[in-house]
Amino acid sequence: MPNILGALNWSHHIDLLGKTRNLEEKVFYLLLSIKEKFTVKELRRHLNSGLYERQKLSSQQIAGNQHPNAEIIPQIFRDKYIFEFLDLPEPHSENDLQKGLVKNLKQFILEIGRDFTFIGEEYRLQVGKQDFYIDLLFYHRELQCLVAFELKVSAFQPEFLGKLNFYLEALDREVKKPHENPSIGVLLCTENDKEIVEIALSRNMSPALVAEYETKLLDKDLLRRMLREWMENVVVNED
Repeated sequence: MPNILGALNWSHHIDLLGKTRNLEEKVFYLLLSIKEKFTVKELRRHLNSGLYERQKLSSQQIAGNQHPNAEIIPQIFRDKYIFEFLDLPEPHSENDLQKGLVKNLKQFILEIGRDFTFIGEEYRLQVGKQDFYIDLLFYHRELQCLVAFELKVSAFQPEFLGKLNFYLEALDREVKKPHENPSIGVLLCTENDKEIVEIALSRNMSPALVAEYETKLLDKDLLRRMLREWMENVVVNED
């Protein structure tokens, strides 16, 4: 343990001691900070955005569980992302969202995870005689696969999956290298009704996920109450 504690400087530990409520939360941020090499500023951003609570509450579902890394994918992707660093008008367009994320790429990758490597925006796919464009394309080093992000400024609709599946198939046929794993798609929406998402993904063969995004920090006290209620329900159901 002393060696682990020594991996961070004193300023990190002051925030870990002052802004976490229990040992599990402290250890979560401690290990994540070491793994991701967070600066103090980056650690504070995750503390303020309630990453621990969001991770615990996340119930990410993935379609196409034949993916070689299906077991660890829910640990990498969450069902809610916070983009408080964007200065977007309300309402905003998909183009506003896309340009804002690219402009603030460092903060975006900090939120989604540092194993993501940016490939491009409006990534062109030529299929037949037509051109198609993926909003944002990344490569994930641990998963060893391409990850396509499609942006929506509305609640999730089942038909959104059709285009995403098309993109994933085209990526796997035309872009994916032989040693890489099947591509993964992420739909970022303003809302994702869990029941609708579950049914929509149940017969979907391509590795796809649906997540919400917020452009403002969530109330951390509310997140903690939600986590406490969730844990109480887990205990009741186990009994």
